[in-house]
Amino acid sequence: MALYALGDLHLSFQANKPMDAFGKVWKNHEKKIEKYVNKIVKPEDTLVLTGDHSWGRKLPECMEDLAFIERLPGRKILLRGNHDMFWDAKKTERLNEEFAGRLFFLQNNFAVYKDYALVGTKGYTFEGPFYLNRRGQILGWDEEKEAQAKKLVDREMARLRESFRQAQASGYKKFIMFLHYPPTNILEKTSPFTEIAREYGVEAVVYSHCHGERRFGDSIRGEFQGIRYMLVSGDYLNFCPALVVE
Repeated sequence: MALYALGDLHLSFQANKPMDAFGKVWKNHEKKIEKYVNKIVKPEDTLVLTGDHSWGRKLPECMEDLAFIERLPGRKILLRGNHDMFWDAKKTERLNEEFAGRLFFLQNNFAVYKDYALVGTKGYTFEGPFYLNRRGQILGWDEEKEAQAKKLVDREMARLRESFRQAQASGYKKFIMFLHYPPTNILEKTSPFTEIAREYGVEAVVYSHCHGERRFGDSIRGEFQGIRYMLVSGDYLNFCPALVVE
C-alpha cells in the first residue's frame, strides 16, 4: 500500500483543448498518464490528483475526463485547481455524494491514509505582474493585485484550517498537506502556507501548478524547516505519479 500524487492532468476529452502547444512533453499526455499510472499505482494504493483535472467549464462537460480518472487504479482523491471551473467550492459535499465510492473531492474536509490525515485546498500564490528592468531584476509589482491575492490567501487558509480542525477532532496527529498552487511565490521564503505546515507539524507539502522548466523552481522543493516539499506537476514528472509515503 502506498500514497502517490500527480497534478495538472488538463484533460479535454469533451472540451477539445489539446495541450500540445505547451511543449513536446504534452504530446499524447493522456496516454502517458494512463500508461504510467497503471504501471505504478496498484488497486490498494491511493492517488491524490492536485488540481486542474479538466478543461470543461461545467460538470456535464467534464464527465468523460472524470470517467478517465475513475478508471485509473487505486483510490482517487481530487484537489481543486484554478482551472477546475466545474467545481464550485460551495458544492464539494454534493460532488462527494454524486461520486461516492468512485472519487473523493478534498476541500473543507479530510481523507485518511493509514494513520495520516490528508488535508488540502487550492491555495493561492501572488504571481504578479512583476515589473522588471532590462536585466530581468524585479523592481516592483502591482500592489492592487497583491492586495486581492492576500484576500484569496486568507480565504484558502481558512479552508485549510477547517480541514486540520476536523482531522484533529477525529484524533489524527500526523498530516500530509496538499495544495494546487505552490506554497510560496518567487519573492517569498515563507508564507502563510509554510507557517501552517510548521504549526501542525506536517510531514510533507505536495503541490503543482508550475509548468515548464522556467517555472519548476518558482517555489520550495526538497526539505525546508524539517518538512518535505514536493512539486508534482504533470509535465515536471513526465506524468509519472510521485511516491509521497508508503
